[in-house]
Order: sequence, then structure tokens, then C-alpha cells
Amino acid sequence: MNKAITITELESFEKDFARDPAKRVAQLAVTANGVNKSATDPFVQREDRHQFSVQLEGGKITNQKSSGRCWMFAALNTMRVEVMKKLNLETFELSQNYTLFYDKLEKSNYFLESVLDTLDEPTGGRVIAHLLSAPLNDGGQWDMLCNLVEKYGVVPKDAMPETACSSSTWEFTSYMTRKLREFACTLREGYAAGKTVEQLRDQKEIMLCGVYNMLCIALGNPPKTFTFEARDKDKKFIRETGLTGKSFFEKYVGWDLSDYVSLINAPTADKPYHKTFTVKLLGNIVEGRPVKYLNLPIEDLKAAAIRQMQDGQPVWFGCDVGKCSVREGGMMDLDVLRPDQLFGVEFGMTKAQRLDYGDSLMTHAMVFQGVNLDENGQPTRWRVENSWGKDSGVDGYYVMSDDWFTEYTYQVVVHKKYLTEDQRAELDQAPIALEPWDPMGSLA
Repeated sequence: MNKAITITELESFEKDFARDPAKRVAQLAVTANGVNKSATDPFVQREDRHQFSVQLEGGKITNQKSSGRCWMFAALNTMRVEVMKKLNLETFELSQNYTLFYDKLEKSNYFLESVLDTLDEPTGGRVIAHLLSAPLNDGGQWDMLCNLVEKYGVVPKDAMPETACSSSTWEFTSYMTRKLREFACTLREGYAAGKTVEQLRDQKEIMLCGVYNMLCIALGNPPKTFTFEARDKDKKFIRETGLTGKSFFEKYVGWDLSDYVSLINAPTADKPYHKTFTVKLLGNIVEGRPVKYLNLPIEDLKAAAIRQMQDGQPVWFGCDVGKCSVREGGMMDLDVLRPDQLFGVEFGMTKAQRLDYGDSLMTHAMVFQGVNLDENGQPTRWRVENSWGKDSGVDGYYVMSDDWFTEYTYQVVVHKKYLTEDQRAELDQAPIALEPWDPMGSLA
């Protein structure tokens, strides 16, 4: 075989294409309609019915719009169910702008502290390149949301509504990212010029004041106190004054967030099952709760999620939403898109291989609101509440086949009471620290 493509080889390729009429039919379909539309199998919908033997109800479907806050929306959508139950509300929504404000502020501080912790690393090295790549990512992890709630609480959406910038974060985040990279340059060059870390930390306070000002301009000032008003299902009017974010969470959600744990399924050789893991340089609040996962076989994630939903509580989860899924009809199924048949190629990597070779990782967080169990109690499909608005999927909901769960779901968060006794004991292990660029460090 030649190193370069030869004219003879090109002629062979052309003849191979021309001798198969199916390739010409596929060409006509794809050039006119695009790949996914041409590869969609409409008959899969017969199996992916939006009917479930265990079905929960949340509030009205939310919409993160042009922002990467799915992890935040999904977490708040699980918490709002508690508020709705306690207050007998038809629907309710917590402010995602409020948590966004403090997430951006805390991430800025976390980034600058990480810069101060890595002053002796070479500027051209992988660690600094990783820190500078996305210092103010919209994405996040469950433990990062817990940090925000434990420090700042939550508020109703009308206490801090959306702004143009919270609904479309790209513009203001890009300017803040530029400034944070400039701050990193200032700190590292100051250190090279002989300044102490304490002197640099004094500069950091001034930097954070600038960050705070930018956030107030883009998102508005977060409320210190607010009045909560609502009308319940029985038309009874509710009013409570003088609430703070923390007092509202404690009274109307009331969870001990330390009881909620992250289970992952990462079947790669470097991550043994029944071990815990964390990720270096991943977080949002300095000295806050670190990200911690327990790696388990996929059937254990399913079992824990089912137990929690059978007890009436939805489940936060993270997955690779872009694989084998379509918005029209809201289907996540290994057979709903058939690019293999369309192109005449095989896509044969395992879940572990896809993680190792950068073909898949967690990209999106949503909420399980139900599951269909067969006559033997085994799951066949899952009900998914998304945060892309009611026009995506079927009234904002998706259906996930159980095989899709196996291949592309990476994380579920459950109360630890739904774990087995052995699994709860495994949580007490000191976590193995993964490198910052590990696929399990991805943010939803």
C-alpha cells in the first residue's frame, strides 16, 4: 500500500461507488436532506411509546435557551418537586439566573486560585493549557450545584428572573473569559517578577470585584431577601416575606444534600468498579464539596434510579445526548438513526473504547421522571424531562430505550438510601484522583 493516495486508487474507489445503486440512492437522499433526516428510522417510534408503568409528574417544562445550564436546570427541576408538594402547587420554577450568578462568581475565584496553585507549571504545559481552555464554562456537575445551594440557597424564578444574558450566555461569558485569562497572565507574570502568593492574592480581590460588577450588569443583582407569593391548586393565596435563598431552601426543599451521591458507569480499564473517583482542578467553590463518583456496573445505576422513582422522587442524570437521538418525537434509541446502513459502514466501538478514544462523554444533564418495567420488573424504556422547551420532543419529554441507557448514560444521582449496604460502604473510600482532562471530568 502506498503512503499517498494514487490516481489508480481513486479510480478504483470511483468504480466501487458506481457499481452499487444503493450508494447512489443514499447520495440523493443525503445531499437533499442531510444525514440525520435521511438516516432516521420512523418505525422505531412504535417501540418508543411515551407510556410508562412508573410515571412521575414535575412542573411545566423549562427552557435553558442558548445557555449551557442543563446541569443546573435538571438539578433545580428535581428540587422544585419538593416545593410543589409542600405548597400544593400546580407548577413552580426556581431561578436558574440566581444560581448562574453565583456559579460564575465562584468559578472565577476557583480559576484564579487554581492559577495561584500552579504558578510553577510551565505556561506551555498541559495543566495551564487546560485551565485556560474554558475558565468560565457554563457546564457543571451535581456536586458543584450542591456547593452553590449550600452556600447561597435557591430562590423562586420571579425573585431573580432571566435576562437576555442568562438566556444567551455566550456574549458576556466570552468577555469575562478574556478578562480571566488576562488576570491569569497578570498573576503569573507578577510571580515571575518576584511577587509573593499573598501579594498576588491581594490583587485577586480587586480582580473579583471587577468580575462581580460584570455579573451584575449582565444578570442583575441577586436578592438578599425576597417575598414569596403564589396561589395553590385550591386557589389559596400564599405570601411569605423576609426570605433568603438559604431559608427558602431549608423550609421548602429541605434536603440534606450530603445524602445525594453520584454514581457513574465508566467501564474503562483505568477505573475499576466499586471504587470512588474525583477529578483534579474540577470545582466551583474553593474549599467546597469536591466532585466524587462511585463507579458501578450500569445495571446498578438503573436499579438505584428505579428504586428512587418508585418512591416518588425524580432522578438527575448525565448522558451523551447527541448520540442516536432525535428531537422530533423525542427519541433516544440505538436504532432511531441508522448512519451505518446509510453509509454502508459499521460503528463498532464499545462504551469503554468510545471513552478512551474521545468519541463519547457526558454532554448533557436531564431528569428521569419515569420508567416502563416489563412483567419481570426489568426496564424497557425511560421517561426523560428535558430543559429545551415544550417544542422539543413530545411536550418537552423524551423517551430513552433501555439499550440507549446502557451505552450513553454515564451518571445518575440518588439518595444513598437507595443503594445497597455494600455500595454505601464503598462510598467511604478515599477517591482516586483523575487528571483534569479525563472524560469523567466533562461538564454537563
